[in-house]
Amino acid sequence: MGTLNAIDYSVIGAYLAALVVLGFALEKMASQSLDDYFIGGRRLPWWALGISGMAYFLDMSGTMIITSFLFLLGPRGLFIEFRGGAVLVLAFMMLWGGKWHRRSKCLTSAEWMVFRFGDGWSGRFAQAVSALAGVVSAVGMLAYLIKGAGLFLTLFFPYSPLTCTLIMIGVATFYTMISGFYGVVFTDLFQAAIILIGVILVTVMAVLRLQGTADFSLIASQVTGNAQWLESLPRWHTTMPAGYEQYEALIMFAFFYLMKNIFLGIGTGADPRYLGAKSDRECGLLSLFWTSLMTIRWPMMISFAVLGIFLVHDIFPDQTALSTTAALIKSETGVADKTVWADTLSHIANHPDAYSEEFIQQLKGMLGNGQWQKKLLLLGYEGHVDPERILPAVLLFTIPPGLRGLLLVVLLAAAMSTFNATINLTTGLITRDFYQKYLRPRASTRELIYTNWAVVLLLVVISFLFAFSIQSINDIWAWIIMGLGAGLMIPGILRLLWWRFNGGGFAAGTFAGLLAAVLQRWFYPGLDERLQLVFLGLIGFLAALAGTWLTPPEEDSVVARFYNITRPFGLWGPYKKRLAEKDLLELDVEHRRDLLTCPFALLWQICMFLAPMQFVVGAWRGFCVTSILWLLCGLVMYFVWFRHLPAENYFDPCEEAGVCLGEGEQGRLTK
Repeated sequence: MGTLNAIDYSVIGAYLAALVVLGFALEKMASQSLDDYFIGGRRLPWWALGISGMAYFLDMSGTMIITSFLFLLGPRGLFIEFRGGAVLVLAFMMLWGGKWHRRSKCLTSAEWMVFRFGDGWSGRFAQAVSALAGVVSAVGMLAYLIKGAGLFLTLFFPYSPLTCTLIMIGVATFYTMISGFYGVVFTDLFQAAIILIGVILVTVMAVLRLQGTADFSLIASQVTGNAQWLESLPRWHTTMPAGYEQYEALIMFAFFYLMKNIFLGIGTGADPRYLGAKSDRECGLLSLFWTSLMTIRWPMMISFAVLGIFLVHDIFPDQTALSTTAALIKSETGVADKTVWADTLSHIANHPDAYSEEFIQQLKGMLGNGQWQKKLLLLGYEGHVDPERILPAVLLFTIPPGLRGLLLVVLLAAAMSTFNATINLTTGLITRDFYQKYLRPRASTRELIYTNWAVVLLLVVISFLFAFSIQSINDIWAWIIMGLGAGLMIPGILRLLWWRFNGGGFAAGTFAGLLAAVLQRWFYPGLDERLQLVFLGLIGFLAALAGTWLTPPEEDSVVARFYNITRPFGLWGPYKKRLAEKDLLELDVEHRRDLLTCPFALLWQICMFLAPMQFVVGAWRGFCVTSILWLLCGLVMYFVWFRHLPAENYFDPCEEAGVCLGEGEQGRLTK
């Protein structure tokens, strides 16, 4: 089943070769020190870090998921992606999370725990549990990326999902191993340019197709079953197909997702881009740039959704045939597990000679002789068009050869940029916070980098094993965000906002939340996302409180040093009183501006994502209202927050507190 021509293969091959060459070119820079390998030596400019952040958050699997919801719901699909795809946590990272973590001068989020709780038993326990939670989270994220890549690539290559992802992940693993964080950032710059070209091409195609259509809303309603496809605001009841019924109460889900973002966002910010930033000001600038760049994702995805609606309308004028086709396949192959559905369809399409002639003729009769194999790959397990395959289907059926190869590279770039950043972030936790700290404290930089390479390979293997036990990319994404995220959420907040919270509380809350999330995934994988948020969040909260009160408080000098350097808002009364009057006044002004700006930053971000989608589909009234709200929120942000960003740091750790972190001390604070 050939779907690509020589030009497509040439474009893809040139892209993969360029990544390998870039990896080799950056290997020398990355191997100079652990600072260079994990955070770019704290020398990278804020705009490069902002572009890298955008590329990191724009992944292939997430783009497929969001496109699927935009295909089903229109612009309202944004509200389902409050759970993570709309990256609302960026508002909190921009205002305070980034700069609070940068001030520590740490290399990893787990090392930050020693900075917060000291280098005694509780600090080390918190560090170990934080690293463990980071590794589990990364395995889930990598499995999600691998699953999405498998679903995507099998529409274009005559191989199984496993074979396709092995090739893609193999290349990404290689250049990530040898080039470190420099490779993450510089390949992200290269891939961001490719992504921008793809966004423009797809958006123009969708707009031109819509201009020649008399009543697109009627076509969208016939294809998706949603009569309000062009609307932008959610209703109490929203029509959803089989397999997606839980999202019918869209307003309620959007509210829960928003609350999750608020709680999770307060404690977010331990990202290598912030740890490697030069100043507090650059933390704000890179986040603002990062958030603004994320806007380009939404017109591209709504354009894929629009082209997908036209495609389904053209090739499946009678969608009732899909349910009978799905029933026939289940009867003939005996497949009863959704996790192997994609593999089954891929095998039938690529190896029809392995099945009876009668079965293949029946499929051709139901799907039509022309391109029946390609149509087959669009079939969902429930007997309707699989919305998660709409994006690759548009590339397969709608985009001409040559340009198809370029857009494939766009999606590959999105996948690889997320993959390499996740690997870089996670391997630092193992190499730095386990191997160097406890096993080989005097290990050379070269030994640590080689160790890191071994860790990369181990993580990838484990993630592959997990990926092929997943029913769908939406299934695993929901668990990562609402299950695992909820279990780890409360300890992440308390470590920044409460002076009495200690390493024992963090370790207990994080471990209990992590264990509860893993057990829930194992025994109750279908648990409602709202219940995951409530129950797993509550378990993490109760365990954190129990661990805090059952273990002694941290040494006063450790907590005081943390507060003097980080200076967060929250319950810090005993330490805030010790500040000089001038520092106290500056701190109150900083916190007041941050908190006042927060709701406007959230609304500004939502409007900035929604308006381009309204423009593409021609929802002009909604576009005008959204644009005015975006402009007003932007003005508030400028006058209350942006123009007050300091030229230098608010508080310099080495100057103000007489302490700093150094690689030679394995991250310990020293006078």
